[in-house]
Amino acid sequence: MKTCITYYSRTGNTAMVARTLAEELGADIIEIKDLKDREGFLSSFKSSIDAMRESKTRISPGKVDMDDYDLIYIGSPTWAGKPAPAVITLIDTLNFMGKDVILFTTMSRQGGEGVIERMGEKIRARGGRIINSFMIKTGGKELIEVKEDTLRVISEKDLLIYES
Repeated sequence: MKTCITYYSRTGNTAMVARTLAEELGADIIEIKDLKDREGFLSSFKSSIDAMRESKTRISPGKVDMDDYDLIYIGSPTWAGKPAPAVITLIDTLNFMGKDVILFTTMSRQGGEGVIERMGEKIRARGGRIINSFMIKTGGKELIEVKEDTLRVISEKDLLIYES
């Protein structure tokens, strides 16, 4: 089974989860970049509004080919209880027909359920099958703790079973 981890990260937490997954599962990894400036307090506030509105954004790479993958992980930070605009844009460009998908989100404290739910709705509407999901709380944690939490989730959710 060929697996790809696809994610967007602004602060590095979602990137840590994605890199840990890729290392442990032997998966390919694709980082999605948002071409809109999302740094600083004002940009962070505007980003939350964009997330609540499910605004589209320009991403890089602009086109992602998932044809060769059987299993796709998609990860997003939680912004105001919604997925990041870069992830919404990515999902809206992919063909998930016949693909198994595992969703993950990072969140400071709460709101991850809404992210998983919304990503799942959009992916199912595009033909994908959600087979698992998880959330990692990152508030007040160092990146090494985020990595340890991810390793724990891999074990608890038995994510290695999908790689056989």
